[in-house]
Amino acid sequence: MFSLGPQRRRTRPSLTPMIDVVFLLLVFFMLAARFGMDTTMALTPSRGSGAGYQGAPRLIEIGAQGALFLNGFAMDQSTIVDRVRALMPSPDDVIVIRPRTEARVQDLVDTLAFLASNDLTNLAVVEAKDAP
Repeated sequence: MFSLGPQRRRTRPSLTPMIDVVFLLLVFFMLAARFGMDTTMALTPSRGSGAGYQGAPRLIEIGAQGALFLNGFAMDQSTIVDRVRALMPSPDDVIVIRPRTEARVQDLVDTLAFLASNDLTNLAVVEAKDAP
């Protein structure tokens, strides 16, 4: 009779590679999933002509940490809306928004959302400027 050597114990397949694959899939889907709705902000492109601007200057600058300046004077959010409305001959006049270089994009977005919530929607965003 043939001798095939000593009998081996039966080995069970290792589950470690399968657990690794499941873990990688779990991480991938956690990172790729969208858990909330993003908010959007409608922006109208400029028509390139400044002929429609009337009345006193209405320049709102955004500085560091969201500091607001109306025509160069520092103001807080509670007073800037009333001051801007006082400078507007009609409710749909243009308001110029200019972030300074130290302002973050989030400061600009917060300011645009704040003005829109106070029915000031005709906004023109211009290029950032260095602080004086």
